[in-house]
Formats: sequence, C-alpha cells, structure tokens
Amino acid sequence: MQTLDELLQEGVNGRRVLVRADLNVPLDGKNITDDGRIRAVAPTVKALAEAGARVVVCSHLGRPKGEPDPAFSLAPVAQRLGEVLGREVAFATDTVGTDAETKAVAQSDGDVLLLENLRFNKGETSKDDTQRAEFAGQLAAFGDVYVDDAFGAVHRGHASVYDVAKLLPHYAGWLIAKEVEVLSKLTGKPEQPYVVILGGAKVSDKLAVIDNLLDKVDTLIVGGGMMFTFLAAKGFEVGSSLLEKDQIEVCKTYLERAEELGVELLLPVDTTTAAEFAADAEPLTVGVDAIPADRMGLDIGPESAKLFAERIAGAKTVFWNGPMGVFEFPDYAAGTKTVARALVDSEAFSVVGGGDSAAAVRTLGLPEDGFGHISTGGGASLEYLEGKTLPGLDALEN
Repeated sequence: MQTLDELLQEGVNGRRVLVRADLNVPLDGKNITDDGRIRAVAPTVKALAEAGARVVVCSHLGRPKGEPDPAFSLAPVAQRLGEVLGREVAFATDTVGTDAETKAVAQSDGDVLLLENLRFNKGETSKDDTQRAEFAGQLAAFGDVYVDDAFGAVHRGHASVYDVAKLLPHYAGWLIAKEVEVLSKLTGKPEQPYVVILGGAKVSDKLAVIDNLLDKVDTLIVGGGMMFTFLAAKGFEVGSSLLEKDQIEVCKTYLERAEELGVELLLPVDTTTAAEFAADAEPLTVGVDAIPADRMGLDIGPESAKLFAERIAGAKTVFWNGPMGVFEFPDYAAGTKTVARALVDSEAFSVVGGGDSAAAVRTLGLPEDGFGHISTGGGASLEYLEGKTLPGLDALEN
C-alpha cells in the first residue's frame, strides 16, 4: 500500500489530487454537532495543499436516495473544513457537473475544493458495475492521483472508494494508514492482558467480532443492550429489556466456548432500569437476577461499572466498541462514562472503535487525547476486526 508520505516525497506541486474523505458528520439542521471526522482528515488535506497540490475533496453525507437533497448538503462542512484548515475551501454545488468542473479548472496551486455529496449521484452506490464505473470515471477526471483517507467508508465497494482507485495512481492518507496500523495490532499479537469491551444495542451486530477475537482476548466484557441476550442465555429473566430471542442459543455457544478457552466473559451484575424508554423515566438499579417484568435495563449498574473498571485497570491493551447504556439520557450515562474514564485513567493502549463509542467520548466531555486511538469508522473497524476483506483497503493494496 503506497502512502501519503511517498506521494509527498514524489512531489505534488501543481498536480491535481482527488481526496476521498469521510465527512459524514452529524447535523442539527445546518449545524455540525460533532466535527471529529473533519478534524481527522484535515492533516492529509492540509499537507497536500501546503505542498502545492490542487486538492479536490469528495465525501458522502447521510443516506440521500441518489439525487440532490438539501438536508444532506455538504455546504456546512465546507465552511467548517476551511476553519479547521485555516484556509478557504471552495464548494461546488454539484459533484461531477458544471459547477464542479468550472471550479476545478479555476484552481491554483494550494487551493482546496469540496464537491457536493457523492450520494446525490446514483452511480456512487450502484450495484450495476457499469453505472458505478461510469461515475468513477467522472470523478477520476478531477485528479492526476487519488488519495483515500476515508477509513469510515473502506468497507463499502462504492465508486469513490473502490472503482476510482483502479483508474488513478492511488495512495493511503495518513488517517487510513494510522487506522490500519492500530487495528492490525489488535488482531495480531496485542500486549496481554487484552480486554475487549462490547456494547451497543444488538448482539447480532457483534457476533462476527466475538467469533474472531474470542481466542485472542483474556477478558471479553459485554454491556449495553446486547447484554440482555447473554443474560437470557444464562437463564435470567430480563423484563422488557432489549432481547434478541433468535440469538440466545448463539450466546450460549459463546459462553461455553469462552469457558473452554479459559477466557473470562464478563457480564454485568446489576442494571439501571426504567419503566419506559424515555430520558425522564425514573431510574431503578437492581441485580441482573431481579429485573422486574415491567421494566427495561437502560444502563449497566454501578457495581458492574466498578467491576469493568477494575478489569480495564489491569489491562495492557483494550478495545472498546459500543456504549454501556443509553448515554444520551443523563440518568443512564453513568456506566458508559465510568468505562470511558477507566480507559483514560489506565496505562493500557486503548482503542475506541468509532461510531457511538466515539460520540459518547465527545458527548460526555472526556479528553480525546486520553485514549490511544479513537477510530473514525464504526462499521469499518468492526469489519476489520472480523477479519473481512474491506473493498477500499483491497483497492489500495492492488
């Protein structure tokens, strides 16, 4: 895989560089509520611009249905990217149309242009190889070389991620290089004790990760909504908590396999429950063996949080993906905050697996530099740890 450092050594002054970024940031109307992905890709864009490249950045935002939708415009992102870079970022009101072409031609050395949302074009996500290749060809016309720094999208075989790399000399940006370096440590020979913490809503989303990592970890901690399917597999009643009945037998096999491997599969001992899924619902903490039939668990309880923190304190390597509860509700954020704080306080090499976990770190006001690495790709980081071939990385390798 060729990297940005190699491209910079070759020289980019006066050359057109097409950069695939992941600028899929959360918006409240036109206001960006978390600019983490913008800040993550900024070093790559800035380095290219300062080296004299004519930089054209492309990205998706949200899930528009293959046609322009003002609710998913990248216009607010262009403004914020300019602020982070400390230089003007021009914005094209289309992706491969007249405005994009005009502004790309007008670029001078060191200029940065952001194209409108890739997914306003059906060719970006099309399953028709010909349609996707045609769109990729239109995108490739903006660059002499291609730099992919959108780690959050490398698990997608989309035109801007996979097909463009076939058409131009291609390089991995600094963010992708860092993500691969960090995640490869977790699947190789991480320093022991190795603790993996999994949370989030559905156990079905994490089965492949559990399957691939169970023989590599010393302790697997399970929290969040997915914990109730594991608790049910152990014979506990879980009230009205989130439960995937069709995964109970699968969870039983993982409990048995962990025991055979000598791996500690650590489940919560208590949970903070509510009568309904609402921020103002009155919390009640109970043992996992005493969840009322008419209540649902929305967070791990304080004893569980303390237990999890103790395991984190003794670890040398930790991977965390998925909140321990509904952290968006203040009364049900304590478990997630305790686990995150334990990671900050530990001496372990800690990796936060993107998605809701990264959002929780920022929402709860924890210092980002307190973690070894915060991934920008929730789905991509999970699929990497599952051992899957990721189309975007495969394209960069070839």
